[in-house]
Amino acid sequence: MIENFFADYKNYIVVPEDEKQVNEVFDPQKYDAYYILTLSIFDSRLSTWKDAIKFEIDVEKSIKTVLKDFNRMQREKYHLQLLELDKFKNYFILALSSKTKFNPGEENDRIAHIIDKILTNPFYVGQSWFNLINEKGRVARKLFCCSFKEYVLEDQNHSQREEKYENISEFIPKNGQMKLVKSPLKRDTL
Repeated sequence: MIENFFADYKNYIVVPEDEKQVNEVFDPQKYDAYYILTLSIFDSRLSTWKDAIKFEIDVEKSIKTVLKDFNRMQREKYHLQLLELDKFKNYFILALSSKTKFNPGEENDRIAHIIDKILTNPFYVGQSWFNLINEKGRVARKLFCCSFKEYVLEDQNHSQREEKYENISEFIPKNGQMKLVKSPLKRDTL
């Protein structure tokens, strides 16, 4: 009887939420702020990303692994997406989406915190990117140089209202011949 006591244990398994595979699809409408980040290696030993093969690092695979973990862990706050990685360049471009809008003037600190505190360690240790930096970078334990710009969606209805299209079909006669029609120049008035 004692060996069968926990025979129905499978009915009591509750997987911790953090360990569940969250396969959320990125929905930009769930975020309030967007930034385009350009990252390069601080004190780099590489001239281009293709040189990383010398250090047995698959840059694209490393970035995708770290971003997948980042998005799983930070799904309540942020989302990162790889936009560009060219093996003949020495930088890559990410899109950062934030569920809350950063206060004006606080963008630098918030993005620096994300890069230096949340992203650096998984790349530095987890993906062995410490091999990609020289001594100055190792002493500072700094991996990335980062620049960013806020990505602002243009109001598509507004841009369509601003553009004016003329219907030129009325100028094409039925016989198929086109005529040159002069129109007066429009000048903007102040």
